[in-house]
Amino acid sequence: MTGVFSIADDCPRCGLHFERIEGHWIGAIGINTIVSFGLLLVTIVVGFIATWPDPTALPILLPALIVAIGVPLFFYPLSKTTWCAVDLLMRPLDENEATPGPWRQSTPLA
Repeated sequence: MTGVFSIADDCPRCGLHFERIEGHWIGAIGINTIVSFGLLLVTIVVGFIATWPDPTALPILLPALIVAIGVPLFFYPLSKTTWCAVDLLMRPLDENEATPGPWRQSTPLA
């Protein structure tokens, strides 16, 4: 069974094995971390600007806490998709890396 936080081993359409090498998802975790920290920084800066000249902690920390918890959880599936695309751009498929699904003939991948 697949869900928001789990992924099938292979693409049901093209047969691509998602985890191409051991440790493949480290890149997705990196992308998720960069995006999460970037949005957290933007949230804190906007909070300081919005409460200037008398910044208080609660109006800044509450949205920052929501971003710090919510963004990594909700962005994680998209970070996996993004990392798969980046990985395919950096390391194109070999002929034997994807198995043809029932919808296509046994034609070589280009």
